[in-house]
Amino acid sequence: MFPHSSKSINKEDQRALLEIARQAIVEAIVHGRTWRPQFSQCLLAERRGVFVTLDRRGKLRGCVGQVDGPDPLALAVAHCAVSAARNDERFSPVRPQEVRELTIEISVLSEFETIEPGQIEIGKHGLMVVHGDFRGVLLPQVAIQRHWSPQRFLRETCDKAGLPEDAWDSRETRLFGFTADLFSEADIPAAVSQSSEKGLV
Repeated sequence: MFPHSSKSINKEDQRALLEIARQAIVEAIVHGRTWRPQFSQCLLAERRGVFVTLDRRGKLRGCVGQVDGPDPLALAVAHCAVSAARNDERFSPVRPQEVRELTIEISVLSEFETIEPGQIEIGKHGLMVVHGDFRGVLLPQVAIQRHWSPQRFLRETCDKAGLPEDAWDSRETRLFGFTADLFSEADIPAAVSQSSEKGLV
């Protein structure tokens, strides 16, 4: 994993990232072409862990992220947005007529730090479990949405990694915590109105 900045994401950068995510989806799903965002902001050029979540009519439609990789944040958001629309194996690919109905949510991750089970705070921490070649990540909001206790959160993160639910208690398992800047088109409606006009029919 690479070092992550702990700098918070301001509203301007949030809007820019949401517009990047939507434009990448429009170009890929509606027009069938690859699009690379242009950016100059320092934060958008940083290497940060990020997840892009797609909802349609209040239901999950796709979620893909990366906790490390070679791309700056702006490119990572574009890549994850298209992957969430096309490649989340839990769902069929997003169809062009669905694009207008999507709501995009982005989680930009903080630095990963070793955490003890007793330090986990529901609503604050996301978790990553690493055991050999197995790795599982769950975002902070997942535990809130599903009303999990810290112990349940640990078990579910192990399950996400393809490990036994009690693997977090093994000496060979490494447990990391992180926080996330979470923002959505539902909170920044200007991002929807500006981006939805770019190429949708």
